[in-house]
Amino acid sequence: MLLVDLRGHGKSKFPLGKQLKKYRFDTLGDEVMEVLDHLNIERSHFVGISLGTIMIRELADRYPDRVQSMILGGAVMKLNVRGQLLMRMGVLLKSIVPYILLYKLFAFVIMPRKNHRDSRNMFINEARKLYQKEFKRWFALASQVNPLLSVFRINDPGIPTLYVMGSEDHMFLPTISQLVKNHKSSQLEVIHQCGHVVNIEQPAAFNRLTLKFLQSMA
Repeated sequence: MLLVDLRGHGKSKFPLGKQLKKYRFDTLGDEVMEVLDHLNIERSHFVGISLGTIMIRELADRYPDRVQSMILGGAVMKLNVRGQLLMRMGVLLKSIVPYILLYKLFAFVIMPRKNHRDSRNMFINEARKLYQKEFKRWFALASQVNPLLSVFRINDPGIPTLYVMGSEDHMFLPTISQLVKNHKSSQLEVIHQCGHVVNIEQPAAFNRLTLKFLQSMA
């Protein structure tokens, strides 16, 4: 198992290479591929949650021969009207309001229920580790993602894909439910009484479903 810190996160907070003024999914994806190339890994099973699912889908579109399968938990494939309004509001306020307050608001809108509390806290605690400039770069990237997501919804990459969604993921589950009807390579598992961050809220169920899927690939 290889855990990759994306630029600005974890031990990649201070990248040795050049600083990027503006983030793009293809540039960040290429950095993931550089890690795999460095370790001589030709093909991988990719597992991602939330924003990570966008990264993986972007890699699958550009490097299909490197992606053996995908497990996408709390997948983001469309921002609904509420999500788009939140993003626009964030763009307007990101230079005025402390970024952690924006993040708390987004976390609560996406995960509003009492049983989502651990997921919300995890989101917020991880956000605290980012610098203000780093948050702004990632936020600008996420706020401009809709055109890319529309391509993902149309194109079936033909790679075995498991979507693991929470039944209470009101912002993203409807889109995924429709998507799997059109993508023959995809399947959907819904974890009941669970919100957006399925691996935090229902880890045992998430592990059982993902391991079963990976075993089917053997």
